This record gives sequence, C-alpha cells and structure tokens, in this order.
Amino acid sequence: MSHAAVGAPGTPRRYLHSLWLLSARDLKVRYSTSFLGYLWSVLDPLVMSAIYWFVFTQIFQRDVGEEPYIIFLISALLPWVWFNASVSDFTRAFKKDARLVRSTSIPRSIWVNRIVLSKGIEYLFSLPVLVLFIIVNLVVELDPNQTVQVGWGILWMPVAVLLQTILLVGLGLLVAPLCVLFVDLERTTALILRAMFYATPIIYNVTDLPGIFQTLGAFNPLAGIFMLYRMPFFPDQWNPFTLTISVLMSLLILALGIWTFRSLERPVLKEL
Repeated sequence: MSHAAVGAPGTPRRYLHSLWLLSARDLKVRYSTSFLGYLWSVLDPLVMSAIYWFVFTQIFQRDVGEEPYIIFLISALLPWVWFNASVSDFTRAFKKDARLVRSTSIPRSIWVNRIVLSKGIEYLFSLPVLVLFIIVNLVVELDPNQTVQVGWGILWMPVAVLLQTILLVGLGLLVAPLCVLFVDLERTTALILRAMFYATPIIYNVTDLPGIFQTLGAFNPLAGIFMLYRMPFFPDQWNPFTLTISVLMSLLILALGIWTFRSLERPVLKEL
C-alpha cells in the first residue's frame, strides 16, 4: 500500500478506498503471518463456547439461558469477540501507526474505522461456526424440545451488525485519543472489558437477572444488540425496551465519540 493512497485528499470515495486498503492490510497481516490463519477467527469463540457449555451444563446444571444452550452461547460470543477485539485495538490505534497518523491528510478517524471494519469482517468469517452447530443440532436432534428453529428473526441480524458498528465507531473515537493522552487507560480498558463480559448477557439472559438488575442490565448497550443476534433462534427474547435503550445509547456514544475526537485531535497529534 502506497503512502500516496493513504494520504490522498479526504473525499468520501478516497476515504472509503483507503479504509478498505487499511482493513485489507490488517487482515492480510493477521492471516499471512499465522500458521493457523483463518482458523484463529473460529478457534477463540469455539473454545470459549465449549468451556462455558461444559461448566454451565455439566458441572453447575445451570438454570440460565435458552435451549439449545450451545446455540444460545455462540450467537452472542461471536459478536462479543468482535466487540472485545475492536475495543482492545482501539487503545493502540494511533500509537501503532503513529508515523502515518501524523503524516496523512485523510481524516484520522480512519484509524478507528479500519479496526471496526477488519474485526467486523473477521466476525463474518466466524459465522460458519454458528452454522455448523445449527446443522449438528438439526441432524442429531436428541431432544425435539431442544432443536433450534431458524425463523423470521434472522432479518434482525443486519440491524444488529449496524447497531454494533455504530457503537464501536463511537467507542473507538472516544477511547483511541484518550489512550494516547492517558497511558494508563490502556490497562484500565482491559480490566473494564473483563468485567463487562460478565455484565453482558452472553452466558445468561437479561431476564435471568434478579429484581432491579434486570432494568440495570438493559442499560448495557450490548444487551439489546445481542438480543437481535439471538432473534433468529430465540424469538421469545424480544424486548422493545431493551432494544430502544441500546439504540439510544449507541447513538449517544457515537455523538460523544465524535465530539471527543474533534476536541482532542490536535493534542493527540502533538503527543504522537
């Protein structure tokens, strides 16, 4: 990728072209330098799903989530991996390519958006894991009451992807510049992500939470988004209140991110 391609004037067409080049570069580096390559996109959620399925179904005999539990898990774990990997990379978005960030004339939000795009493509690459488990569930069919049914709710999945993209762009524009100015935020973000995994309805439903925690859980913007990801298989998950909160919070975080990014862009460039 030439420096000229990245540093060209920031017209929408050139921006999109440069965004694709940077995202493709990230994917090429990730897969060409790894022995397992593409398999890394599916191994992480696959191993996580297997562990949580075993712990909650075989050890604790859990009373959370829906049946089949493995589909319930994977349908949220896959977008979680996208979210977690993106936010982790946001903390190094400008430091990693500091020289290019300083020297390019294209809008510097591209260094955030290319992470969202490349990790989003990796999410799409990981969807065969979900498809595989759906097929296995339909073929094996040990218990008719636990057979997954794919319904009209699949139409909600593109909406979920769009909402998660909006949320991630907003978080990226917020986290990336702050991590340049405040070095400790990188480690703090890692700790927050660990806590957020358990505060997000991945291994359980929002409705599994007791009392007031159901309402508080709905204010996690990922709650409504993950609900949409599960709609094709678990239509009874539908909750307009949770979805409305997720939409409003995603848009609010996007607006806050844009304002923060514009306010801190000059100080960030000086720091770099």
